[in-house]
Amino acid sequence: MAKIILTNEVSGLGTAGDIVEVKNGYARNYLLPRGHAIVWTKGGEKQVESIKAARAARAVANLEDAQALAASLKSQPVKVTVKAGANGRLFGTVKSVDIANAVEAAGLGRIDKRNIQLAENIKSTGNYTATVRVHEDVVANLRLQVVAAAKK
Repeated sequence: MAKIILTNEVSGLGTAGDIVEVKNGYARNYLLPRGHAIVWTKGGEKQVESIKAARAARAVANLEDAQALAASLKSQPVKVTVKAGANGRLFGTVKSVDIANAVEAAGLGRIDKRNIQLAENIKSTGNYTATVRVHEDVVANLRLQVVAAAKK
């Protein structure tokens, strides 16, 4: 068993800053190469506090604020403007960073890109739905309207 410190949230395992024990192969082949974790050491133990402080700064303060943010996200669709071809096919895909920036530009609040989950890759213009985990207990469905950027 390997003792590691999580640097990102891993579903079914824990959140950033947690110290967990996993099988050696899982740590060596999955968590460490993808940057989801670092090997636990006495020196690494000091990083846990900074990881937890960064997570707390990103997190929504309390349940009431999270519910208010979820209500504002559900209230209206968010318009995401991207470069697209003639048939509405995108040059690339819409990423969670694009969605987070569009939500902030729409004035609906700030959400962390890591809390956005897409059911499918968005490769063309149209209407889509994304799931946003605002708080541990609050999940909001975000309606997306993907439109092509105006040609110059």
